This record gives sequence, structure tokens and C-alpha cells, in this order.
Amino acid sequence: MSLRPAIAALVGCGLLATGLGAAAAVVPGVVAGTAASATTTAAAEYDWGNVEIVGGGFVPGIVFNRTEPGLVYARTDIGGAYRLDQQTQRWVPLLDHVGWDDWGHTGVQSIATDPVDPDNVYAAVGTYTNAWDPNPGAILRSSDRGETWQRTDLPFKVGGNMPGRGMGERLVVDPHDNDVLYLGTEGGNGLWRSTDAGVTWSEVTSFPNPGNYVQDPSDANDYLTSNQGVVTVVPDTSTGTPGSPTPTLYVGVADKDDPLYRSTDAGATWEPVPGAPTGFIPHKVVLDDEGGQLYLATSDTGGPYDGGKGDVWRLDTATGTWTQISPVPSSSADAYFGYSGLTIDRQDPDTLMVVSQISWWPDIQVYRSTDRGETWTSIWEWAAYPERDLRYSLDISGAPWLTFAEQPTPPEPSPKLGWMTESFEIDPFDSDRFFYGTGATVYGGTDLTDWDTGGTVDISVKAQGIEETAVLDLVAPPGGAEVISGLGDIGGFVHDDITQVPDMMFTQPYHGAVHGLDYAELAPSTVVRVGQGVDGAVASHIGVSTSGGSSWWAGQEPSGVTGAGTVAVGADGGRIVWSPQGTGVHVSTTLGSSWTASTGVPAGARVEADRVDPEVFYAYAAGTFYVSTDGGASFTASAASGLPAEGNIRFAAVPGHGGDVWLAGGTAEATYGMWRSTDQGATFTRLADVDEGDAVGFGKAAPGADYPAVYTSSKIDGVRGVFRSDDAGATWVRINDSEHQWAWTGSVVTGDPDVYGRVYVGTNGRGVVVGELTGDPGTDPTEEPTEEPTEEPTEDPGDAACSVAYDVVGSWPGGFQATARVTNTGDAPVAGWDLVWRFTAGEQVAQAWGGTATQTGASVRVAAPGWATTLAPGASSDVGLIGSGTPGTPEAFALNGEECTAS
Repeated sequence: MSLRPAIAALVGCGLLATGLGAAAAVVPGVVAGTAASATTTAAAEYDWGNVEIVGGGFVPGIVFNRTEPGLVYARTDIGGAYRLDQQTQRWVPLLDHVGWDDWGHTGVQSIATDPVDPDNVYAAVGTYTNAWDPNPGAILRSSDRGETWQRTDLPFKVGGNMPGRGMGERLVVDPHDNDVLYLGTEGGNGLWRSTDAGVTWSEVTSFPNPGNYVQDPSDANDYLTSNQGVVTVVPDTSTGTPGSPTPTLYVGVADKDDPLYRSTDAGATWEPVPGAPTGFIPHKVVLDDEGGQLYLATSDTGGPYDGGKGDVWRLDTATGTWTQISPVPSSSADAYFGYSGLTIDRQDPDTLMVVSQISWWPDIQVYRSTDRGETWTSIWEWAAYPERDLRYSLDISGAPWLTFAEQPTPPEPSPKLGWMTESFEIDPFDSDRFFYGTGATVYGGTDLTDWDTGGTVDISVKAQGIEETAVLDLVAPPGGAEVISGLGDIGGFVHDDITQVPDMMFTQPYHGAVHGLDYAELAPSTVVRVGQGVDGAVASHIGVSTSGGSSWWAGQEPSGVTGAGTVAVGADGGRIVWSPQGTGVHVSTTLGSSWTASTGVPAGARVEADRVDPEVFYAYAAGTFYVSTDGGASFTASAASGLPAEGNIRFAAVPGHGGDVWLAGGTAEATYGMWRSTDQGATFTRLADVDEGDAVGFGKAAPGADYPAVYTSSKIDGVRGVFRSDDAGATWVRINDSEHQWAWTGSVVTGDPDVYGRVYVGTNGRGVVVGELTGDPGTDPTEEPTEEPTEEPTEDPGDAACSVAYDVVGSWPGGFQATARVTNTGDAPVAGWDLVWRFTAGEQVAQAWGGTATQTGASVRVAAPGWATTLAPGASSDVGLIGSGTPGTPEAFALNGEECTAS
């Protein structure tokens, strides 16, 4: 993924390093979750999948198996590895088992498929080599094509999301002796080898050069300071015999003076390849072992974001003769890019292709030669400027958002052919089939040889199944869109149907990353997002919608705003409270067209809205909870103590329950857990079973329950997982398993307000994961009862003087949201209250809160919730509902059988 060092925020989330000795540790099998304690019920059955976005991040490597047709893998920089299913043509995720403590193992620096036994596949995993990832890297090995894995920890880190991650492949299986594997490493760790099929590893001490290229030794973020090391290993299969290690090996090194080494004795001794070109870094080395030609693609940096010059070379391995075959030589006045994506056609090895490694303007360039690089043709050429002649067509219907809402401005196209194109691969069994990775997707096609006869190559999206977004926030408004996402790099989407790819991400304003979202609980068509553009360049940091996200406008912003921060929308949509970076907390009563500074709350506080009372907002900073009862104008610090002051702290208010707030977060070194308040944050009670609380959210209540289902990514009774509680946290059920962990899931978890059991989980590189409860969840209380209810209560309800204010707070085609506030206007308490009314336009209750609702025909009955069964004189209780149909004006309101005045 192209998301940069912002991911380093994970270091503050309580992720601890595992112990590491001098030798690599062998960890057999997939690490399973600890058995649940008595306070957690048996895991429910869930089906897990993804909200469909398709792609969304950098795919630096695509690797075909050279002995089994159709077997191909893809690696991502933070989102794991995939295998292509040949029947469905969808990519199957292979590393979803990676757990919370090993979150860095979803960064894949290299992947190797075994040419001797295609069931074997290996991955070098780890995300960062600096302090952002505290854990060592590892080699994962599988004997069933990635269905299950075993792990060997390495005594150094691996940088799947570090500079230079598109070079390689660094990991390779010896094609003659598949017990032997080689691994090129970074950070000065040299070349490593395994002789027992990846179980144990040792350094090849005879290898003389660990590399020396460092992109920026002075980088204050410590992201560009690593030696990019040994970047690729290529065995020469034309040498040696099956059953013995391949004698001739070529190794590329990030050293501009000595970029290529060779061994002719299976790695016992090494020497620089005589005459190897200097001045650049070898991104790709490809060997035509039948024709004895070695090809080298170079760039002046390790990429993937940059690279201004480079060359392509051919070595005749028999004569030792080097020939420069660059389509545009680095010495040319037209040179402005380096090269990568080098591949040859194994069915016709005289045919090779190479790609401009990075070329932002006007687009990347793809070159093809059918004569070993003596001559080249390009996928596009200049015509009369600014027009271009194209040898391709590009179909993005599989991910239509790839235009990023940009119109073509010749010579720049929209969509583009790609960027960060480090891997372009021709199927070794099919000269027409190809894939290549970009910074946002996988493209490919099946008519590549049409290029050679003057035809057009049809390119289309081939990333189906790959979900590689970093999720920063999610909301699921009742009755509207199924889910709205805030994502790194590509902004986010409104999903009206989670099985379909949306046409476009957020625009007007465009946000390259959306850090915060909220909607008005009682008027869910009002939605607000806050974000920022690529490298912070954005016209407005806030977008507002009153159409459920179908259209947006850019809000104004207070002076001094430099970043997104967090945002909250009042329950009725009348107020927005924003805590942006660069200035203090502000409130708007004009949907973002003007702002007033809030008082009593520190800058940078996290803000949320009460889901019932439009005047109540909450904030949290440095261990202190704040509450506003005047619509965000002023805040008062709560006296509640014992809350976490550091770490990834999230909190959320409960729909339909005023003053009910859940807070989770902290650090393992200090306070860490989950707390609940039912009095607007005046006091908090810790949930004893939750050892480490992280993201928490709410969804539709279980059948027969009157409190929303609570979902969390947490550690409960010693078990790390995703949990659901149907009884307000009294008991928990783990709903994921050891095969579905998705590494770090601490950003956001929320339930679906319209579908009981459905949960959305935000990941850091595996997109928006969705879980669906399987089996019979029980009887839905909103369904029509099988027996006719009695007309009157069986006991005397007592006198009831009352009024009801019924209000439709939002509507959409085929549905609406309404509230009913019932007030005791009498002089005596009303116990066990029961509110009844009649619909007049055929409306049907789909969901209700603030009481237990049943409907028979046009008659609706709402029984008091268990926590508020008595209405004192002058007191009110609020009922909210989502309904289907076109709302009319209800009639015949009655409280405990006594007619109420209505408004």
C-alpha cells in the first residue's frame, strides 16, 4: 500500500515485541486463540468476507509458478499475500490468520513458489525495519498452497512496507533442490540460506556485500535510513542437475558500484560479475536460462515512490558480453524514469518487456521487444501534442473509482495505466496472459501478443478478491447506506450494497485519507467526514452531506486547521462539533458554514455525540472525560478517574440510550481496559472481564433484547479477538477464530443497526471485513406476533395523564426514521408503562429502541425498557424507530390505556 509512515501510530497501541534469542525460533502451525474462559460463551458461527472495494493499495510482487500452469501469487506491502483461484479468477487471502501481537507479519517483502513441489509456498514477512514494528521478521512456509502455515522467526527485521519493497524477488526456492532456499535481506544482514525447506536459516558468510545504498541517512522519521541490502536472488537452472543445489546463482545488491554478484559453486564463493553496469540499483534480474541471456533493469533509487533515471542491460552469460538495451537510455535528454517490471515470455524467451518504474506524468510507459531488446515498441507514443497513439484499451469497470474523479486532461489520461509499477509478469505457460501491480490495483489481460501484429491490448482490473485498504473509521447509519468508510490513501466510500464496488470514493471535497466520520443518529441522512489530501494538500478538511452521503459539499473551517482530527454530529443533525489538528475544538450550528470555538475542552480532544440528546456532546483527552450539555458550546471535565491517559483510546455513545457511553483503550504498560458510563460520563465502571479494550461499537439488538448488541476488538479473559455481547457486557462471545484475525483491528469495529449479528471490522491493510451471523438468531421482536395480543391489559394500569410528541426526523425512498417522546403530565408515577398508537399510511416498524416494540396490523405497542420502567410526574421517555413505507400521521396514542394528547 502507498500509505506511508502514518502506520507508525500502531506502535502506541500496546503491541509488544516477542522475545528473540540469537537463533531463529521455529513456531509450528497457525497460532490458535486461547480457549475462552467460563465468562465467555462458546463462539458463534460466522461467515467472514470483505465489503467490496477491490484493490486500494500497492501490489509490489506477482509470482507465477514455472512448473504448474495457472498457479500464481501476489504480495502486498501491508495487506498479506494472495493466491489466484483459477475457477473464480478471484484472489484468495492467505494470511488472515496473522494475529494482533504479530501484526507486522501482514507486510510481505517477498514470496516464493516451489518449482519442484508446487504445493509449497514461502513468504518473507515483516512490515518495518525501524522502531515502528517492534517484532522481528519471519519466514512463513506452507505445504498446502497457503491454506495453513508454519513460521520461523528471523534474528532481524523484514521491511514489507519499507523503501525498496518492489525490488526482487528476494526469496527464492532452488529449482534443483527444493530443500534449499535463499533470502536477500536489508539492513546490512546480507544473504541467508536454508537447507531444510525453510525451517532453519543461517547467513551465507561467504557472500561479500550486504549492500550500502541508503536513500536518506538524515531522515528524521527513520524511514529512509535503512540499507536496502540484498535485493534479488536468481538461480541459473541451466546449470546443475536435479537433486543437488544449483551451482550458478546471481544476486543483485543495492550497491551502485557493485550491483551484481555470481557464484558457480552453489554459494561457496562469490565474485562481482565482470563488466556489470554501475551507477544504478538493480530492481529486477531475469534470466533466460534456455538462451543464456540475463536481463537487468535498474533505477537510481530503490523506489517505489521515486526514481528519475535508469537503464536496461543484457548479459550473454556464455561470452560475458554486456549490451545496453534501454528503450530510453539514461544518457538521453528524454530520460526521466528508471526501470522495473522486467519480464520475459517463457514460451518465446526472445520476447521481453519492461516498465517505467515510476512516471507520474503523463503516465507510465510499458515497452516490448521481440528481439532480446535490440528494438522496442511502446504501449503509447506521442502523436501531435498533447495527443497520444495508444496500443491498449483500459477497462476499469471492476473498480470504477480508479479515475479518482479526475477527468482526462491530455496528455494525462484518467484512469492511468498505473504508478509504482514494480511487477509486470507474463504467464510462463501462456504468452497472451499477463498481470501487473500498481499503487492501487492489479491490471492484466489475455491478448498480449496482439501487440506484435498491430492490434490493441485489452487491459482490465484483475484485483478482485484483493482488499488492501487501511481503515481509519466506519459508520453504519440506520436505514440508509449499509456502511460508510474512512480509508487511508483513497478517502473512503458510501456502500449502499456491501457486495458491490461503488462507482467513486468521496469527492467535493476530495480527501486522500478520511480520518473521522459521524452521522446524526435521529436524522441519519446528515453525515460528516474529516480528512486530508495526499501530502496534506486539500481545499477543505471537512465534507458535509444531508443526503446520506450521495452528495457532499466542502465546509468552511476555523482558522489554523492543519489536519482532520475527529468530528461529531448532534443526534438531530443540528450541530457539528469538530476537533481538528492545528486549532481547538469548535462547534457549528450551520452545517459547517461557520464555527465558534468551544470552551472548557483541550485542543486535540477526541469528540463524540450523544445518540439521543442533541444538546449533549462528549470529549476525551489525556485521561479526562468532558461533557457538553449546551450543544458543544462549552464542556465540563468529569470527576471520573482511573481512565487511560495514553494509547489508542476510543469511545462511543449508545444509540437509543441517552448518557450511555463506552470507552476502551490504553497501553499494556499502564491502564488498559474498557469502561461504561450511564450518566453522561459523570462516573465510569470498568468491565472486569475486559483485559485490554480497543475498538467498540454497537449494532441491532438480539431478538428479544432491548439493548443494542455490543461489538469490540479486545482481549477478554485472556483471549484476543472480536467479541459480541447481547446483554450490555455481562457476557461475551468471541465471534472470530484463529484463521480470521486480520492482524491489528484496533481502529474501528461497529455493528449494523439494521441486521442483527452483522459486524464491520476495520483492518490495517485488509480492508473492511464484514462478519455475518449464520444459523437461526431467534425470533425478531419486530416481526408480527403469531397470536393476537389482548385488547386491554389484564391488570388495571392505573390513571395516566400523558402527551406524545411524534416526529419524522428523516425519510428516504421506501423508509423513514421517527421518534416518539411520551411525557407523564399527571401527578402520580406511571409504572410499567405501555405506549400504543395506530399507523395511518401502512407503515411497518423495522427496528426500534428505547422500548420493546411489537406491531399487529396498524397497531404499534412499545413496552417500557427494563432500565426505565417507571415514568415519574413530568418525566419523558424517548422511543426511536426505523420504519418502512411512506410516513403518515399516527393517531390514537395511549399510555397504559389512557388517551394522550398528541403533537
